[in-house]
Amino acid sequence: MSRAFESIPMSESVVAAAVGYDELATLKLVALDGGRSGPVKVSCSGLADRLDVSNQTASRRLQRLEEAGFVEREVVSDGQWITISDAGESALRREYADYRRIFETPSVVVLDGEVTGGMGEGRHYISLPGYMEQFTDRLDYEPFPGTLNVRLGEDSVRARAGMSSLDAVPIDGWEDEERTFGPATCYAAVIEADGETYDPVHIIVPERTHHDESQLEIIAPDKLRDELSLDDGDTITVRVEEADFE
Repeated sequence: MSRAFESIPMSESVVAAAVGYDELATLKLVALDGGRSGPVKVSCSGLADRLDVSNQTASRRLQRLEEAGFVEREVVSDGQWITISDAGESALRREYADYRRIFETPSVVVLDGEVTGGMGEGRHYISLPGYMEQFTDRLDYEPFPGTLNVRLGEDSVRARAGMSSLDAVPIDGWEDEERTFGPATCYAAVIEADGETYDPVHIIVPERTHHDESQLEIIAPDKLRDELSLDDGDTITVRVEEADFE
């Protein structure tokens, strides 16, 4: 039977709903006191002071944790002995994983997508001297005058947000006698296609663009379609890495 349609006992559903962030904060304090490795002595008054809540609220949170199977309790005259269960440890590990995603910078972002045709704008802008001089100086190569366009899959569109935490190469805006040209950012990457690998390449992200987050524009020293025998619809993997730029 599908879990989505399976009947859940009322007591189980109520307990699941009762364990939230407040209870997890309480569980964290018990873990900090050593509750993962064995029973620790806890008083409701001491716990209440640390949580800045009433004794009754601290007691209710411990009860909910016990009912959910996150802790085991033995009540004694001057407090209670509490041990964090495997289920409680799993709940803390999920919180830990979430905080790692928030605070730890990824060193590589992996994106998958399909090669698509472009509108030819990349060829024009990359060839402009104000950009080409910076590409040659900062990327250590003169790009082929054109971009490889890639449409990302749904998962990769979400993963693309991780690029913002990677070091990248800035390309400054500039102007000539007729108009102003905006800045851009170049992210170092490696392309994998049908068992072949090509680098260096850079994902170029103009500050002003008509593309949405599902589109990548990639520059390289060579014409990537020829180097990797790529046609529209071919699937490639783009591994975005930290750029070495000073």
